[in-house]
Amino acid sequence: MRLKVDNESDALYFRLDESAIAESEEVEPGVILDFNAAGKAVGIELLNISARAAPEQLKMLQFETA
Repeated sequence: MRLKVDNESDALYFRLDESAIAESEEVEPGVILDFNAAGKAVGIELLNISARAAPEQLKMLQFETA
């Protein structure tokens, strides 16, 4: 898994695995899901991330497991 913040395009991208992206779908404004050939979600892109989170929140990531 990878998480990337792109300040230039004001987007956050969360990649679940490295399989090839076959299709993308905007499921609501500014939220794009990437799917592989089997139809499984492999990536999530959030656009206009600066409007969704404060800059200091984007510098700190928390990883939680149950």
